[in-house]
Amino acid sequence: MTGLTAVAKKKAGGFSLGMGQRLGIANALLGDPQTLILDEPVNGLDPEGVQWVRNLARYLASQGKTIFISSHLMSEMAQTADHLIVIGRGKIIADTTVDALIESQSRKRTLVRTSETTRLSELLARDGVRVEQNERETLEIYGVEPIRIAELALDNRVLVYELTPLTSSLEEAYFQLTKDEVEYHSHITGGPAAPGGTLNGSPASAGATSAATMEGIQS
Repeated sequence: MTGLTAVAKKKAGGFSLGMGQRLGIANALLGDPQTLILDEPVNGLDPEGVQWVRNLARYLASQGKTIFISSHLMSEMAQTADHLIVIGRGKIIADTTVDALIESQSRKRTLVRTSETTRLSELLARDGVRVEQNERETLEIYGVEPIRIAELALDNRVLVYELTPLTSSLEEAYFQLTKDEVEYHSHITGGPAAPGGTLNGSPASAGATSAATMEGIQS
């Protein structure tokens, strides 16, 4: 089940980090437990190994077992977990499904591509709609249903060649939910590092991390 048959005769001391992860999971499975707790199980695994952990969790859950996975990898939890518990500073701040968490933290927005960004923005502004232009011929429109945007564009003969409702990722929802639970703050905001240990003109701060954790539950 863990793919270690080929190295059954080798000493575990020579295993790579990923093989050590597989061995630890194999050890946990020996007693055929009904409840399995995995702490950062994909740490050190290659992409095939990450997919294996995901499939293993689903397989065990399909047998009626409960699998707890502690992880900070939201993209992986979005593909693996049925239910989420989010913990911030030692307190449970969410206990819900993946879809419900994303829905509760999402900002309704629509991506629109048009060669008449200025005109469409002005038309939407009359209704008090928030519009952001992040790149040429592309708008992100907040707080209005896509059908209303389409109707407005049609009524005013504005050519729209893409209109896509956007939903937040689990990672975005997680950050939104835990923004007040971060214990160690950093001035780093992203982008390439500048000389002298700065990033975007701000001093780099070591050890910036979130105190919140996420556990995915397969049941």
